[in-house]
Amino acid sequence: MKRKMRTEKRILFLFIVGLLAAFQTSLNAQQTAVKVACIGDSVTAGYLLANPSTESYPSQLQVLMGGKFEVKNFGHSGATLLKKGSKPYDKTQECKDAISYQPDIAIIHLGLNDTDPRNWPNYKDDFNADYFWLIDTLRKQNPKVQIYICRMTPIFNEHPRFKSGTRDWFWQIQEHISEIAKVNNVYLIDLHEKLYVRPDLFPDALHPTKEGAKILAETVYSNVTQDFGGLKLAPVFSDNMVLQRNQPIGIYGTANGGEKLEVIFDNQKLKAVANEYGKWKAVFPAMKSGGTYQITVSASNKNIILKNILIGDVWFCSGQSNMLFPLIKSENGFSEVKKAGDNTNLRLFNFEAIQDTDEKAWDAATLEKTNQLKYFSGEWKICDSISAKNFSAIAYYFGQNIVREENVPIGLIQVAVGGSPIESWFPRYVLEHDDKVVDVLTNWRKSDFIQPWVRSRADENLKNAVNPKQRHPYDPCYNYEAGVSHFTAFPIKGFLWYQGESNAHNVELYEHLIPELVESWRKAWGTSLPFYFVQLSGIDRPSWPSFRDMQNKIQKKIPNSGMAVSMDYGNPENVHPIQKKQIADRLSLLALRNTYGKAVKANGPEAVKAIKKGDVIEVSFSNAKQLLTADKKDLIGFELVTDKGIRMECKAEISGSEVRIKIPDNENIKEVLYAWKPYTTANLVNEANLPCSTFKLELSSINKN
Repeated sequence: MKRKMRTEKRILFLFIVGLLAAFQTSLNAQQTAVKVACIGDSVTAGYLLANPSTESYPSQLQVLMGGKFEVKNFGHSGATLLKKGSKPYDKTQECKDAISYQPDIAIIHLGLNDTDPRNWPNYKDDFNADYFWLIDTLRKQNPKVQIYICRMTPIFNEHPRFKSGTRDWFWQIQEHISEIAKVNNVYLIDLHEKLYVRPDLFPDALHPTKEGAKILAETVYSNVTQDFGGLKLAPVFSDNMVLQRNQPIGIYGTANGGEKLEVIFDNQKLKAVANEYGKWKAVFPAMKSGGTYQITVSASNKNIILKNILIGDVWFCSGQSNMLFPLIKSENGFSEVKKAGDNTNLRLFNFEAIQDTDEKAWDAATLEKTNQLKYFSGEWKICDSISAKNFSAIAYYFGQNIVREENVPIGLIQVAVGGSPIESWFPRYVLEHDDKVVDVLTNWRKSDFIQPWVRSRADENLKNAVNPKQRHPYDPCYNYEAGVSHFTAFPIKGFLWYQGESNAHNVELYEHLIPELVESWRKAWGTSLPFYFVQLSGIDRPSWPSFRDMQNKIQKKIPNSGMAVSMDYGNPENVHPIQKKQIADRLSLLALRNTYGKAVKANGPEAVKAIKKGDVIEVSFSNAKQLLTADKKDLIGFELVTDKGIRMECKAEISGSEVRIKIPDNENIKEVLYAWKPYTTANLVNEANLPCSTFKLELSSINKN
């Protein structure tokens, strides 16, 4: 309530100022202009800009605010908020001038230089009090001054002191700034959010370019004037959408600060008011599956109507090219596309890329849009031959199965990029604070963290780029920032993931990263959603057996997850097997059993242990009452490894739920391998015809009889 009153008071103040200014003569207009003081350090001063007098954020703010406002720049490079800091702002001439200016509006952006090891570790306990001094001093000069303090602009990982302390102290100071705003009853402007996803605008990892300064000016302008561009819904909302059943239904977007809205859904009417940051949300009670429905959102001068809406389950489908692989190119895809319109309860949201990451140089327009995080676009569509044609085959078949088995509407959101490494799907904060991989953020196009062919592909796409920090969908964090982040406030049922081909060069790194990715996404959505993923298939790439084995093991370490085996549908020369329906069927079984509670078999045989008994090794399995071979032929795919490290193929036989292997004469066996070839035709399945995964087992005990 207090925030609402503050917002309305601010709007009233500016309205009155506008009226008064309108009646002034040109002779005294300059004397009565609203005085705006921009107080800060080098970011405010415009350091590194070619012409700070026109390019700095205060200069650009003046243009936005117009002639009824007088904006002055009181930035001082290197200044600290701390009075005992290395260059205290309170000792500068700019500070004295700002106070004597007696501004009507003061914008304070300080704290970046306080992250210096000379400052924060020594004097952090003084920060709040020193900030209060500056606020109080401005108020004494003009009791009616409106004071805005700012969450700091980013300091990126390439800053020389980033890992040694700046990274952690930066976030501590951000917390202090939020506390200070609340305690001192001043407005808080977030200068961090919009620029944190734009490292391309920070040549030295600290100071923004002219475009970055423009974003700062626009952010300050919106906060001061409460002009956020009028009524808009979040991009996830459109006609033909599916809303998640059995969860509160939030309808949200942006509008001008203080704007009153009316939201009508299912004959229910709710009021909402845009807050001081232009954000609004109306939350309706949870509903069971069904439809169709309509949403109407009304403001003073705009009306938005969304039609043909269903309530059901929404699945978020992501990864690289095998998730992106379109239905039309899959096995029997042409005939499936023709009948796609039969799926009346299936809705598709294809967040499509503006340009593929294939072997060609991008033009200037694509490069610019990519930097601006406008790489994806899309909206909800009814499933038909047109919308399904280029939609993910894996996701489509999965959705088709769930619609049929559960008899509920299913919405599928596809955000996938061919060739993308897992690092590109992370929130920036997570990678920055992971000491194992934080360095992947630094000059990633030269980093050994990223596969050479991935970097080479990006280099080809970016051949025409002039910005050395040009963004790309292989760039760490990019696909999260440009894609995933648009959906994290939207309730969903779970995740489907098919990715890893671009990370198969470093099995141990992926083993570390994939649980971190799952945790970060679940945190972003605010709940422990199921995570079902596809194991890499078979292809002649040497590291893939180890990678498949790691994926098989990691599913046991990630709660509420499951893996669909795909190696039996591999291709020795093609990374894109076309048998997508079969793989989607296996994903569906995992969801039906674990998420929907169906009594179905969802996993193939799982190797438990290998025991030597005389001259025979017995390998026992779970998830199998009866072991079989997929092709009804002899069992193949087993190998033995001697204590000297020599691998030898061996004959293996099925005995109920065990596999028996005869040990060659005079050999000391250390390990049992299965499907341990890059491309494999191993054929072990259970009674549900679900395949056994690649595995490696050490002999767990030895009988010396």
